[in-house]
Amino acid sequence: MISDSLVIIPTYNEIENIENIIRAVFSLDKDFHVLIIDDGSPDGTADTVKKLQSEFTDSLFLIQRQGKLGLGTAYIAGFKWALEHKYEFIFEMDADFSHNPNDLVRLHEACAVKGGDLSVGSRYISGVNVVNWPMGRVLMSWLASKYVQFITRLQVKDTTAGFVCYRRQVLNTIDLDNIQFKGYAFQIEMKFTAYKCGFKIIEVPVIFINRELGTSKMNTSIFGEALFGVINMKIKSWFHKYPQKA
Repeated sequence: MISDSLVIIPTYNEIENIENIIRAVFSLDKDFHVLIIDDGSPDGTADTVKKLQSEFTDSLFLIQRQGKLGLGTAYIAGFKWALEHKYEFIFEMDADFSHNPNDLVRLHEACAVKGGDLSVGSRYISGVNVVNWPMGRVLMSWLASKYVQFITRLQVKDTTAGFVCYRRQVLNTIDLDNIQFKGYAFQIEMKFTAYKCGFKIIEVPVIFINRELGTSKMNTSIFGEALFGVINMKIKSWFHKYPQKA
């Protein structure tokens, strides 16, 4: 099967979700390939993926890493793999169904049809579209995006979103080895860097639903990284020359 689109899904202990999320992506009308990047899950997540590879021989791929090396490094590894294998549209998506696989088609359309270089599945472009999150966490996430907008002047309402489609050219232009953040602030840095390189970002409204199965990997240190790291990132940008969109 030939596809121009690759969905990258990082995993750590997602045994309850992994088969269902893979089947959901492959059930879509558009053909997507899937790359799982597993950070040594002790629950057997990677073993489940390997079993499914016999069913989805040419469209399901797996990279296994030794231990938890961070969300950012997982995606960087996936981006490099995608570029090497000539995909035109490269997606980030969570394994836990907080991102609706059906929205992959809309993110693809925003880039392939509507002229976006980068499309973001946005929780905040049309109000606050978050389901089953505690109010404190919703407020913290929303304020974090407002804070990032204020510091960076990035005109994206959901700067911390992890449901994203990149055109190949974006990832070819950004110096992936120079991306500093390893945790969830990685999402902010990628959007900010794409913006500084002159790429067009389109936000697509989505509904974010908190996971029903498995355990969240979110913790307070993630927000600390974003809080102080964003200021540092902005200051460094004053002295950095970004490659521009061709």
